[in-house]
Amino acid sequence: QMSGSQPQGRGVPCLRCRGLCTGFEPHSWRKICKSCKCSQEEHSLSSELDDDRKIGRLLSGSKYSSLTARLKGGDGARVYKRNRMIVTNPNISGKDPTFDTITYEWAPPGLTQKLAMQYMELVPKELQPVAGTEGALQRRRRLARQLPLHDQDPAQCRGLAEGEQRLMEEFVRRYKAEALGVGEVALPGQGGGGKEEEKPQDKSTDPGRAPESPNGALESAAAAGHYRCDSCQQPVPGDCPVVYADRAGSSRQWHPACFVCCRCSEPLVDLIYFWKGGAAWCGRHYCESLRPRCAGCDEIIFSEDYQQVEGLAWHNKHFACLECETLLTGKPFALAKASLLCTTCSQSR
Repeated sequence: QMSGSQPQGRGVPCLRCRGLCTGFEPHSWRKICKSCKCSQEEHSLSSELDDDRKIGRLLSGSKYSSLTARLKGGDGARVYKRNRMIVTNPNISGKDPTFDTITYEWAPPGLTQKLAMQYMELVPKELQPVAGTEGALQRRRRLARQLPLHDQDPAQCRGLAEGEQRLMEEFVRRYKAEALGVGEVALPGQGGGGKEEEKPQDKSTDPGRAPESPNGALESAAAAGHYRCDSCQQPVPGDCPVVYADRAGSSRQWHPACFVCCRCSEPLVDLIYFWKGGAAWCGRHYCESLRPRCAGCDEIIFSEDYQQVEGLAWHNKHFACLECETLLTGKPFALAKASLLCTTCSQSR
């Protein structure tokens, strides 16, 4: 939850419990509801402004800070300039023509509406972020899951020991400089800052080019269908928008539906990716690839002294029973769905 907007227990029923949970009761250090044990994202607690502030914080201080703006009269923090798209279609089925207005809560920036709509049509319908639909809700949940605020803001962390704040600040500074990226949508051959045919002098020197055809003419390579999706390896039609990732080089492109995290295969929310090992990762799994994540509080562990069981990790102080909070170091326990239970609570379940 963003600072300054603490979640309240009333009026925020859990999406997963479908009304069985009366509202979010924050746990002291777990990112879950004390009442139903579901995560904060299941209670959809953040507001749109919270989300825009979070992405603004993530992108500020990186080479993508142009996608952020300073809020007038705000606290000096930067906010994400999220591109919303409103499409108006005439409805001529009735006697008097009316207009249907569709609002997309996010659309790729810097495109004509025609190209942006082409992009949206290549995204599965249930994932299109149309306001008021399941697709918009899924986008918000992916924002919470893929880009947790506690992966970038030490002030949101409960697991940091003395002296570890500096380690986390350096961790964040490095991933912003070395891995963080925002995908660009363009037609094949036009990603990375302009059409390739406008840069003939680069043909032999740019390592990130599309494959050359035998006669060296890049345009004929595109016409012959030599552009392929980096993920599914299927040819990309020259008139269909694709996603480029500048950290991958301009020779690689993805179908909109194929630009997913290499670890969880979830679509990368708002095309925000982290590049490592020749692949795109979501923020959550990129951070976990560098440091362990505590299965108790969901935060990255910066200590070298922590508990490990069956591939999962815990801060020492969070190695506790989910039900009664008894510390379990050196005691018998059960592990159920990544949750620890003491023997008493395990038997009473």
